[in-house]
Amino acid sequence: MNLQFLSTAVADPPRFDLDAMVAQRSAALDPSLKGAFVAYDRAAANLDRLLTGQALCITTGQQPGLLTGPLYTVYKALSAVSLAHAAEEHIGRPVVPVFWVAGDDHDFAEVNHLHIVTVGNSLERITLRELEPAAPQRPMYREPVGDDIDHVLDILGRETPDTEYRPDILDWIQRHYHASADVASAFAGSLAELLGRFGLIVFQPTHQAAKQASSTWLFRALQDAVDLNRALETRARDLKQAGYPAPIAIGEEATTVMIEAELGRDRLVIDGNGFKTRRSGERWTMEQLREISQEEPQRLSANVLLRPVVEAALLPTLAYVGGPSEIAYLPQAEPLYNALGIKPQATVARWGARVVEGRIAKVLDKYDITPSELGEPEGQLESRLVRDQIPDDASRALGHLRKTLDEDYELLERAVADVDSTLQKPVQAAHHNALRSLADVEKRLISQLKKRNDTVVQQLEKARINLMPLGKAQERVLNAVPYLIRYGQAFIDLAYGSCAEWAGRLETGKSQT
Repeated sequence: MNLQFLSTAVADPPRFDLDAMVAQRSAALDPSLKGAFVAYDRAAANLDRLLTGQALCITTGQQPGLLTGPLYTVYKALSAVSLAHAAEEHIGRPVVPVFWVAGDDHDFAEVNHLHIVTVGNSLERITLRELEPAAPQRPMYREPVGDDIDHVLDILGRETPDTEYRPDILDWIQRHYHASADVASAFAGSLAELLGRFGLIVFQPTHQAAKQASSTWLFRALQDAVDLNRALETRARDLKQAGYPAPIAIGEEATTVMIEAELGRDRLVIDGNGFKTRRSGERWTMEQLREISQEEPQRLSANVLLRPVVEAALLPTLAYVGGPSEIAYLPQAEPLYNALGIKPQATVARWGARVVEGRIAKVLDKYDITPSELGEPEGQLESRLVRDQIPDDASRALGHLRKTLDEDYELLERAVADVDSTLQKPVQAAHHNALRSLADVEKRLISQLKKRNDTVVQQLEKARINLMPLGKAQERVLNAVPYLIRYGQAFIDLAYGSCAEWAGRLETGKSQT
């Protein structure tokens, strides 16, 4: 297959103290959680191992995305798969990969779209729909996919190649993304089916059983909210003083617990002896929140710092595989683990890659450039490549003029200094103006060469759209579906093979950080 994955692993090789994690982690799992898991193919056997206490797990997670979201979501899942396999080989007992779907997330503007490179090699944003700014901020497990999915599928049908794989891929999408599904469940089901043959289990913390199991920990976080706020502020300050990031804002009496209220999902804030929501201003006493945790646990959810703590309480997690931003903020959660008496899981930075198709590899080879060079400021790469095409006579003349200007103006500057030192600055200004004029001539020459070399500009733009869309890393923008339509399951197989090589270098000693 004329396709390759160029690894861009955030941490290479992966490393965590596996033996220490195994020693402190119980494999017991509440059997009532069974309904919260989604498992296809080989993952079904893994789920049985997890439920019967035979297996530990490697986890990762992400908020739902449209049609599985950006490529890095798939890479996260494959990272957990590959590390689970490597860990199992090391400890000689089952370790299964689990993907935690953050279906409580309420940022629909981040979830409602995807980007593809069309058959005409243009970048297209496909949007499910937009919501009014004043609309309630519903969590994604309450947000319907709706009939708008037909529009998304129509565009995919028009803008992707008609391959032997397309019918199966579109059928896979439609099995999960249909009008009556919610966004979180559609995402969970599609990812579980796509990667079930690798043993990936998908966990839905928004399932009633998971909500019930989580409510105990969420209510405890509310009971200790004052002390936890103080401890989190201290932790953030200590991290910053030690030179580490603390990117999650702390303070203003905000708790680590969210509640579904009049304006949708909202942050609970300490208000005297009770709590209120940050946006709607609704108020609850501690006793009222206790009743909600027992009778309507689906209304409560953890914020970004409490979420991994709840995960460690519910699942026998050895390590959580995260992206760069997660790895940066997870150390801030330490006081929550301590206060709730939960042993923290290790953290591992996920694997990442650039997908380089054969037609794009030819462009890189032709101009002897790397993918990262495509991220240079607009026009800079084209100018550098076109500069090599400046006629030899012009190139020699430009070089000669620069050298002559530098030498002669230097002589002139020394000469006028003997007459009047105040004349040096006007001479220096004239020198700079002369060089600037010469640079302007060269710039105009390059501009004309660019126009005469449209092929260079077009080919670089094609490569840029595929490897650095919107000026960002490919994995953060492009969706996997067009690749699956072009290459079928072989696309996933090749990605897994590259990821497995990375995970195979797992170092199981104590981390140095």
